[in-house]
Amino acid sequence: MRLWVIAGAFAADVVVVVLIGLSFAMRRADVTGREAIDPVSTLLSTKRGKVIVHGRSLYGVAARRVLQTCVALSAIVAILSVTGCNTPKLSTKPGATSILSIWRPTSPEEAARWSVDEFDPELRYKGTLLLANAPFASEPIYVQLFKKNVTDEDAGVRLAAVRGLANHGGPENVPLIVDRLTDSEELVRIEAARGLQRVHNPVAIPSLIKAMTETTEVNSAVRAEAALALAHYPEPRVIEQLIANLDDPTLAVNRNTVASLRMLTGQDFGTSRRAWTTWYTGNNNLFAAQSTFTYPVFERGKFWYEYLPFLPQPPNEPPATPAGLNPLE
Repeated sequence: MRLWVIAGAFAADVVVVVLIGLSFAMRRADVTGREAIDPVSTLLSTKRGKVIVHGRSLYGVAARRVLQTCVALSAIVAILSVTGCNTPKLSTKPGATSILSIWRPTSPEEAARWSVDEFDPELRYKGTLLLANAPFASEPIYVQLFKKNVTDEDAGVRLAAVRGLANHGGPENVPLIVDRLTDSEELVRIEAARGLQRVHNPVAIPSLIKAMTETTEVNSAVRAEAALALAHYPEPRVIEQLIANLDDPTLAVNRNTVASLRMLTGQDFGTSRRAWTTWYTGNNNLFAAQSTFTYPVFERGKFWYEYLPFLPQPPNEPPATPAGLNPLE
C-alpha cells in the first residue's frame, strides 16, 4: 500500500509548481544592484529594507534553494510511487482504499478474518489482540478462536490468545492458560501469569507456585504476576509458599507476595518471614480476616480532547473479582 507515498508525491508536486512560478518572477531581478522584483522577498520583508547580494535578494536565493530541494524530493517520491520499489512497510490498514479509510475503526469481521490468516502471523496477532480487548468477544465463537490460537507458532499470537481467554473465558479455560506458564517466550509467560489473576480455578495453584519460585522461573516479572495471582486461593499450602517466597531477591516479587498474604489473611507483617511464620504456626483460622480479591484493571485519566462532546472516553475497566470465584464462599 503506497497511499502515503502517492500523497507525498502529490503534495511535493504542488509545492514545486508554486515555487516554479515564483522562480520565473525572480528572473526579472536586475542583477546590476537595483532592487529585485521578488514576490517572495516582498512578502517576507514588508516595511523593511532588503539585503541585496550581487543584485539578488537573500530571500530569492533561499527560495531557489528550496525549489531545488523540492524538485529533487519530488522526483524521488514520484519514482518510488510509479516504479513500485520496495518502500518501507507502513502501518496502514490492509485493504484501505483511501487515506480517510485508514482511520476507520476495524470491524469485528475484519479482526476475525485477520486472526485466522494462515499466511501472515502479524495479521493473526493484530486480529486476535483486537478481539481479546473487545467487549463483545465473550461469545463462544470468539472464545473458540482464542483456544485455537493459544498454541499458535507465533509468540505474539499466543500472547494475544492468552489475553482473550483471560478476559473472556471461564474457569474451564484455565488449563490452557496454565500451559503457557511454561512457554518458551517470557512475554507469553508474563501474560499467562497476569491472566490467571482474572480467572479462578484451583488447578492453577501448583503451576502458579512454580512460576512464583526463583528456582523454577528465572524471569522476575513472571514471578511477581504469579505471586499476585495466588491472592484468591485461600488454602494453607498457598500461605506456606507465599511465606517461603519472601526471600525472593526482587522487590516487585516481594511487594506482590506481601499483597497476596495481606489479602488472604488480613494481616500485615511486611517482608519479615519470621513474623509471618510465627503467626502462621500459632493460628488455627488463617482466613478469618480475608479480603475479597479484585484483579488489577486498566485505568487512566482523560486526555484533553476526550473532554469534547461525542468523542470516545478512556477505555477504563471496572474492578471485578476473577471469573469462577464466588466471593461469598
